[in-house]
Amino acid sequence: MNVEPYDFNLRHLRAISAIHNHGSISAAAKVVNLSQPALTQGIAKIEKQLGYSLFERRSRGMVVTPTGHILVLRIEAAIKHLARGAKGLNKAFQHPDRLITMTQIRAFIATADAGSFIAAARMTGLSQTAIHRAVGDLEYVAGLKLIERRGQGLWLNNYGKKLALGARLAVAELNAAISDIGLEVDGETISIGASPLSRTFLVPAAMAKLIDQEPKARINIVEGSWRELTESLREGVIDMIVGAVRPSDIADLDQIPLYEDRLVIAAGKQHPLAGTKDPSIDMLSQYPWIVGPANSPLRAHWERLFKGHKLPPSPIDCGSVMIIGRLLTDGNYLTLLSPDQVALQIRSGLLVQIGEQLDDTARIIGVSTRKGWRPTILQRQFTTILTNVASTMKSPESLGTEIYPNWR
Repeated sequence: MNVEPYDFNLRHLRAISAIHNHGSISAAAKVVNLSQPALTQGIAKIEKQLGYSLFERRSRGMVVTPTGHILVLRIEAAIKHLARGAKGLNKAFQHPDRLITMTQIRAFIATADAGSFIAAARMTGLSQTAIHRAVGDLEYVAGLKLIERRGQGLWLNNYGKKLALGARLAVAELNAAISDIGLEVDGETISIGASPLSRTFLVPAAMAKLIDQEPKARINIVEGSWRELTESLREGVIDMIVGAVRPSDIADLDQIPLYEDRLVIAAGKQHPLAGTKDPSIDMLSQYPWIVGPANSPLRAHWERLFKGHKLPPSPIDCGSVMIIGRLLTDGNYLTLLSPDQVALQIRSGLLVQIGEQLDDTARIIGVSTRKGWRPTILQRQFTTILTNVASTMKSPESLGTEIYPNWR
C-alpha cells in the first residue's frame, strides 16, 4: 500500500496522540477541537490508509495497538518538530503549528526546494494556483512573510528557514512511521552525507551489501563540506553523515565511532622520494604540498607534522581526492591522505606511499546523526552493515562499534 505523509490530516494525527494520552475519543475530541463523530471518521480514515487498527476498545477506554504505538511515537516527535519550527512566529496565536495543514507544508517545502511556484507545482503535481494559495495560507497562519522574492527566484527568510526546519523534520518522522509500519520498506530512500574519507571504501562497500540484501532500497549520496553536511543533517535532508567525527561533542548531534584511521604521505610514482621508507622532516620540506582546506582536520594534521619546523610551500588547498590524485601524477607534490583513499591508485601503480602510517595522525571515522534520531528498519540495517564493514578496517577494540541504545 502506497501512503505518503502528505496524505494524512495533521489534526487527525494529533488526535491519535490525544486518544493515546487521554484514553478516550471524547477527551481527545476536546483537545483537538473536533466533534466525536468527525474524530471517529478521521481515525477510521487513517486506519484505512494504513491497513491497520490503531486502537482497541476496552472497558477502561481506548488502548493503542502495537502498530498504533509505533505511529504515536513518530507523531509526537513530528508534532514537537513542527511546534519548535512555528514557535514565536505569530504573536496572535499561542500555537500557530496547530493551525498548519499538510497541504500547506507540502507546498511550502516544495517552493523552498524548487525556488519558484511554477517549479513547485511541477514537482508536486499540484496547480500553481494551489501552491500559491497554500503558501499564502501558511503565511497568514504564521502572521508574517516566510518567502521573499529575489530577482526571479524565491528565497526563505529567517522565519521561513526556521519553520522549514521544523516542517522537514516532521515530514521525516511521518515517513519513518510509514516505514516502521512496513508499508514502504521496498523503495525506501536512505540519504547519506559522505565525506571524502568514507567515499572510497566504507560507504560504497556498505551500499553494495545493502542493495544485495534489499534490491528495492534506494540510496542518495550527498557530498559537501562538514559544515554543509551538518546543516543538511539538522534539516532532515540527509539521515546521517559518514566520515571523520569531530574530537569534541556537538550538542545536537550523536557521533558514533566505527574505526581508527591513520594518514599516510602519498605521491606520484615518479616522485624523487618514491621508495623512501623513513623520510626525515627535512626531506619532506623540500617539496610542495597539497593540503586540506583551512581549519580542516587534515590541514591541522599537516601543520602538526611540521611542528617546530618551517612549513614547506603549499600552493594548493584541496579536499577532492580525484583532483589530488591527478595532481600527484603530474607533479612532484606530496600530500596526506587516508590509506583507503589511495589504495586503488597505489595498487594500480599510479601513486606510492612514502614511509609508514603516521602514528600521530589518528582520526576516528564514524557516523553522525541528529541527537535522539530513531532510524527506520532499513536505516538500522544500513548502520549495522556499516559497523560490520568498519570492523574489518583496523578498528581497535578500545573504540567499540556498538550502535547507541536509542537506535534499537
